[in-house]
Amino acid sequence: MPSYVHFIFAVALTVLTSTGVFAQNASSPSPSPLHATITRDERGRVTMRAVRLETPLRLDGRLDEEVYRLIPPADGFIQQVPREGEPATETTEFWVFFDDEAVYFVARLWDSHPELIVADELRRDHQNIARLNDLFSVGLDTMHDQRTGYMFLVNPLGAMRDGSIGEGSLNTSWNGVWDSRAARFDRGWTVEIAVPFKSLRYRGSGPQVWGINARRVVRWKNEASFLTRVPASYGGGALAYPAVGATLVGLETPETSLSFELKPYAVSALVTDRTASRPATHDLQPNAGIDLKYGLTRGLTADFTVNTDFAQVEEDLQQVNLTRFSLFFPEKRDFFLEGQSIFDFGGQVSRTAGGGLVPIPFFSRRIGLSAGQAVPVVAGARVTGKAGAYDIGMVAIRTDDKPSANALGTTFSAFRLRRNVLRRSSVGAIATGRWPAAAGSEHNALAGADVDLRFYDNLVAGGYWARTSTPAANGDNSSYRARVNYNGDRYGLGVDHLVVEERFNPEVGFVRRKDFAQTIATARFSPRLRNSRYIRQLRWQAESEYIQSAAHDALQDRQLSGVFGVEFNSGDDIQVSVDRAFERLPLAFSVAPRVIIPAGDYRTTTLTASYAMAPQRLMSGTLTAVYGSFYAGTRTGAAYGGRAGISPHVALEPTLSLNWIESPFGDFTSHLASARLVVAPTARLAFSTLTQFNASARSLSSSLRMRWEYSPGSDVFVVYSEGRDTSADGGPSLQNRSLAVKVTRLLRL
Repeated sequence: MPSYVHFIFAVALTVLTSTGVFAQNASSPSPSPLHATITRDERGRVTMRAVRLETPLRLDGRLDEEVYRLIPPADGFIQQVPREGEPATETTEFWVFFDDEAVYFVARLWDSHPELIVADELRRDHQNIARLNDLFSVGLDTMHDQRTGYMFLVNPLGAMRDGSIGEGSLNTSWNGVWDSRAARFDRGWTVEIAVPFKSLRYRGSGPQVWGINARRVVRWKNEASFLTRVPASYGGGALAYPAVGATLVGLETPETSLSFELKPYAVSALVTDRTASRPATHDLQPNAGIDLKYGLTRGLTADFTVNTDFAQVEEDLQQVNLTRFSLFFPEKRDFFLEGQSIFDFGGQVSRTAGGGLVPIPFFSRRIGLSAGQAVPVVAGARVTGKAGAYDIGMVAIRTDDKPSANALGTTFSAFRLRRNVLRRSSVGAIATGRWPAAAGSEHNALAGADVDLRFYDNLVAGGYWARTSTPAANGDNSSYRARVNYNGDRYGLGVDHLVVEERFNPEVGFVRRKDFAQTIATARFSPRLRNSRYIRQLRWQAESEYIQSAAHDALQDRQLSGVFGVEFNSGDDIQVSVDRAFERLPLAFSVAPRVIIPAGDYRTTTLTASYAMAPQRLMSGTLTAVYGSFYAGTRTGAAYGGRAGISPHVALEPTLSLNWIESPFGDFTSHLASARLVVAPTARLAFSTLTQFNASARSLSSSLRMRWEYSPGSDVFVVYSEGRDTSADGGPSLQNRSLAVKVTRLLRL
């Protein structure tokens, strides 16, 4: 390993041991008891009291126990949108209770028009719960560090979604063990949430001071309100900013041993693959393994895995790619999800990187996958969490040989240390390693440092420096970034400068493009029309992007963009954008079969218009139309992605992308269509079918998936999938087919 990687490890370990950071933290002192459930001072600060229960709460969502008559609720929710700072137009009553096993969050949500409540999504953890439905959610800052925590969300049907909180981001891939129930009454709906203390990380046992906030969305009037005043500029992810939440007092955590969890699994698959180097027909592939989780301290968790099953039970959605750069697919595998936000580096969020050019130093999807195939994972270990003012993440994974994927036995590692400074800022370091490197050389390593500075509500500044080393490939090159961004609700300004050198090569990460220096400047004006009956907000935004070679300052790309948008009070949204771009292709590339774009200079002008339909409509989604230049030719495109809520238990989700390209180098089309049918009898049992047709690749894929959460944290999956080649004579020919059954069981000791 290079000397600078050893140096970072040595400094990190010295800091940790000298500060006693691994010692368990003493709990914060409990303030004086409150006589009211909630108090608000003259500066707008909110303090809420948790109430101890002598017997566990009966979780049925009905709120008919005597405790709801004896204990006054917290109320007085405050609008975030549409009128920031004004009282919510619908009353929300909120309680926090606890006993020796769990903490309970309860709400009664009054509605002046209960017949208009929107609730049509039952799938566990699905984004539509938050995007399309009425909802109630709670954000918890259990370390009271104003940076991290947990989010729990429920809709009126009792559908559940959760996530972990990192400053400014929600990792909704995280899955905790908790339970909830919701019910309707003649003037609204109610919800009860129970979160076991074993599912949370917090400071010691006994009296606690936590941060808390609660969010309610009334979808039919597109109103969002919070327990505290929250800036409109924070948008729908405002629970990810614990610093603007309330203080929760009166809570006492139990004197119990640190949590110890076992999660064994058993899976059996019947596989047919006619495209493999060794074709298989009805090949039976049984497997079993176990994951183990242990709480080292109240804030640090160790995870171990043996013979891990990294088979994905959720299929990746295909994407249309009309560029010369790689596509990004997010991580979905359970082992990597808890504490994933700790590894976010330099302002890039590894879960949602999408088409951005900022490199990701540690991208867990590189582990256990090669050449599009799953590679056996022998064993692995992780330590993630918080110790004092530090966020810590450590990962070591060993994979086995797989000749068909050209994969050798490999060790992957990553170490991340982040120190909280000031009120909401941080500085950190990261190091990753891979032995052997992807090309079979001795090793590949990366080391870097970053800073994230947050001031007031909306001002962010930061940057990073990172360097990689692959000795056999002479691959010592760097990447660095500096950015300043003001993201207010009415005004936005930003400048971002990013450099990725030619041989920057993080082989445990993701890099979409190399050898460039990118400078982006943005300006936005987005006033709210408080007196308009129809229009809620207007948006004007301009952006300039300039990309040159990192080595010799030669121009590569240049783009000027202008955007105008209108958000209506109904929830509909219209946006029109114009882009003028210059692109210098250094090498020819194939954009479609038998269509090669030669190297050279190209200028394009593109007009894009989109209409996003309000989520409460029976048919929602986004329609997009594109027309403009395309490498000396023209491109005409149309797309739709949306949802038809047939009933609370049945939904259809179609997606369509159509592109017609006329070019002197060859005309072609690129069409992709998919449809997902969802049937959800309950909030814990769901069936879905997904069919995808890619006309350009002449492929047809389909899958049928069942997920049943028969006990919190324990699941049964049944997944059938197949892929066909539509170019064959006589109809689509089978390429691969599989039927898999997977059972997991969570055991807490």
